[in-house]
Amino acid sequence: MAKKKVTKEEKPEKPIKETKLEVANCDFKTIDNISIESLIRVIRGQQVMLDSDLAMLYSVETKALNQAVKRNINRFPEDFMFQLTKEEAACLRSQIVTLNNGLEPLRSQIVTSKGKGGTRYLPYAFTRNGVAMLSSVLRSETAVGVNIRIMRAFTMIPQLVNHNTQILQRIFNIEQHQQETDNTVKMILDKIEDISPKSLPEQVFPTGCVWDAWAFLSDLVRSAKQRIILIDNFVDDRVLSMFTKRANGVSATIHSRYNEQFLTDLKKHNTQYPEIEFIQLPHRNHDRFLIIDDKVYFIGASLKDLGTGLCAVAEMEIEPEIILGLVK
Repeated sequence: MAKKKVTKEEKPEKPIKETKLEVANCDFKTIDNISIESLIRVIRGQQVMLDSDLAMLYSVETKALNQAVKRNINRFPEDFMFQLTKEEAACLRSQIVTLNNGLEPLRSQIVTSKGKGGTRYLPYAFTRNGVAMLSSVLRSETAVGVNIRIMRAFTMIPQLVNHNTQILQRIFNIEQHQQETDNTVKMILDKIEDISPKSLPEQVFPTGCVWDAWAFLSDLVRSAKQRIILIDNFVDDRVLSMFTKRANGVSATIHSRYNEQFLTDLKKHNTQYPEIEFIQLPHRNHDRFLIIDDKVYFIGASLKDLGTGLCAVAEMEIEPEIILGLVK
């Protein structure tokens, strides 16, 4: 009797692991705290909403929403819905929408993977017309209520843009007015500069112009960078007062005739202010000279008397060391 052939029982195929899709649990209370305006993006020059953000608002899976759309694809032409390119999706992949009520951030479901390293799916973008069509496709009270809010958000965006445009226009007008004002002020200052007396290398001070002469020499003292040297037969404490206007680090030397009162004033001055060196003139000089760094100024009167009578101050072309050599 032939042995019965035993057939090996076939093993059942290993069931395919279903893809787990991320579900955004979002009730009406949560939706009320979401700024729908922040979910409206501009892609390809159009205001759109992503399928993942819409699924989150409708409280469904992104896959379920897209399947419903595909079953009614004839209702969604290109101006209602389009799929993002890889480059567009890459730009959006890292975006996170954060709710203001302290809930966990809701990540944009831009891609869904089949297992580790699986296939990535490019998201769909819905225009305003496409979002309006979704309510008729999903057919739920949730979809209707959410769509009303979304339509209002789409309506609000142009109003915000127009308001911001008006603000920007006002700012531009203010800047234009400010620019015109600045130009006018500059013209006035230039005009004042043209009609104002200039500080020339040669200055003549009529009798009685004591302040003008004092101010002119004070400016010369302030302009010194390294040294100030005065050669004058007669000086007093007014000269010391003028020399206090020099910058820090600028040395000061006075060549003059011996005067006990001046030396007493100088000693007191040097105890409080940077030192001024005094050098006794070996003989009386007729003219006065003021050396500012490498420039030599001829002065027609003593500094203490400048402006009390007609006098002049003129810049000379001679080297300072020549004058100092002649003084010795």
